[in-house]
Amino acid sequence: MDIVSISELRVDTVIGVHDWERRIRQTVIINLELGTDCSAAAASDDLADALDYAAVSDAVSRLVRNAAHQLVETLAEQVAAHVMETFAVPWLRLQVLKPGAVPGARHVGVTIERGQRG
Repeated sequence: MDIVSISELRVDTVIGVHDWERRIRQTVIINLELGTDCSAAAASDDLADALDYAAVSDAVSRLVRNAAHQLVETLAEQVAAHVMETFAVPWLRLQVLKPGAVPGARHVGVTIERGQRG
């Protein structure tokens, strides 16, 4: 299995458990590793045969921008399910980071892995 990656996709969303967090937008950082087979795209040099990382990035950005969750875990699950269903990805590793959430830490977050890695 080959891996297409998207690193440090930044999206503003409503995320957090505190009342003040529900009234503002905060930036989350998303890292994705997507399992795919790149051989057809490599042979044809045609985007139609590839996992289009621009399309994935746009879909994830739209979903996250329009979401409003308390937990990064919930957001991560929603993004993973959407990507796997929309782009027929059999496996992914997804990290959602929330900068500045804990004093002294660059960010906090969650990493999930879904599907079967072939």
